[in-house]
Amino acid sequence: MAKKLFRSEENKMIGGVCAGFGDYFDIDTTLVRLMFVALGLITVMFPMLVFYVVAWIVIPAGEKAAPL
Repeated sequence: MAKKLFRSEENKMIGGVCAGFGDYFDIDTTLVRLMFVALGLITVMFPMLVFYVVAWIVIPAGEKAAPL
């Protein structure tokens, strides 16, 4: 079964995009967030902000886990 990219509803800070990429690529979410911030600082933040907003709109939200 192929993996699908979803925004995380459980491990999100703003929109869950970085957490979704972390889950998809099996990378620690904190590392994905740090790479996003570093790349944003290198590119003067505007392109990364546009990418994040577009990804937030395009990537569907995942389902929340049922509370125990």
